[in-house]
Order: sequence, then C-alpha cells, then structure tokens
Amino acid sequence: MSFISNFFSPSDNPNSLGAKFRNQRQKDFENLFFQNFSKSDPIRVLDVGGASYFWDTSSLPSLPKVEITLLNLGKEETTHPKIKSVIGDATSMPEFADKSFDLVFSNSVIEHLYTWENQQKMANEIMRVGKKHFIQTPNRRFPIEAHYAIPFAQYLPQKVLYFFLTKTKMSRLQKWDPTHAQQYLDEIRLLDQKEMQLLFPDSKLYLEKFMGMVKSICAHNLS
Repeated sequence: MSFISNFFSPSDNPNSLGAKFRNQRQKDFENLFFQNFSKSDPIRVLDVGGASYFWDTSSLPSLPKVEITLLNLGKEETTHPKIKSVIGDATSMPEFADKSFDLVFSNSVIEHLYTWENQQKMANEIMRVGKKHFIQTPNRRFPIEAHYAIPFAQYLPQKVLYFFLTKTKMSRLQKWDPTHAQQYLDEIRLLDQKEMQLLFPDSKLYLEKFMGMVKSICAHNLS
C-alpha cells in the first residue's frame, strides 16, 4: 500500500511519480541553463511561486555568484544564504524593473490563476522582467489530471468532481477537505500546447512525455 500511496502522492513527496518527473525536468532545465550561462557569471533568478525545497537537488544554489528570489503571495521559509523570499503577485510585478533578472523560472504555477486574463498578465510580466525564462505547466490534454490524479477529471462538471474529491478516495487515495477542494476547483485553469505558445509566442516548447503522451509543457527561450 505504501508503494501505491507514494506513487500517487503530490510531487513534494520525493518517492512520488511527480517528484521523479520533476527531478528529470530539473536536469533537462539545467542542461539548457548552462548553455546560456557560465558557472562564474553573476546570475539573478526569479522563481515565481517557488519553494526553497525545489532547489535542494539543484546545482544552481552552489554557483558562486547566484541569487535566487522566491516570489509568492505569502512568505516562504528559506534558510539557504543564496535563496531569499519576497511577497508579491505573479500577475503584477512593478517592484522589478525591465530585464532585472537573468532568468525567470516557474514550475506548475501559471495554471493556478483562475482566468486566461491572469495567465496572460503573468506571462507578460515574466517576459518583461526576465532576460530568459523557463515556465512549466501540466498539459490539459494528458489523460490523468495532474492535481487530482483522476483520469479525465479536467472534463468533468465541477459539481461531479467536487463530489469525487470530498466524498470518495479516488484522488490520491484520500478525501479532500471541502474548502481545499473548492479552492482548487476555482483556481485551476489548465493550459494546452496552443495556449502556452500564445502566452509565450517567441519561446520554444519543451514537451515532457509519458508513454508517448505529453504530460507537461515548458515554454523557454534558452538556446
């Protein structure tokens, strides 16, 4: 049972399937990153919606002149000397000047903004404040919905999905708290390849695949 539970756990569980994909994605991202930056360069990174633990397995915090800023609606805990946390809004970042970051990074955040308009605002701000970017989101067309781990959940009426989340253990072998479930149902708007290309028109799309199907999409302008 622990194997099954770990398999379906969220990606903050290091034994979960999501964590394994995230770790591979991180390796692929760093391969692209070091094609653009030298390890001795002064590098400013903005992680939009990020958490300090994401960088625990990354080589970036060990670079001599790197500074990573986590931007969230609330303060994130961090004890790493090269990672700092600030409070801010991904859709409006007037506190940052144009091209003030060498790289803007974001992992599974842009789908949590309620509306297409907010997603456009976040994309525009990312391209404004960052010289380079790498933005990941789950693919709406993938059969298993990424947040609930329920097949085709993204196509169900909200009331039906709310019932499955709160009254059954179909989602990750557990029942969701009703308030938490409703919050997710309200805020998540999944994106597909076409929409990601519209949000980041001059970017390349890195497609993360599972069994030949696109599981997640990363828009980037790393060469």
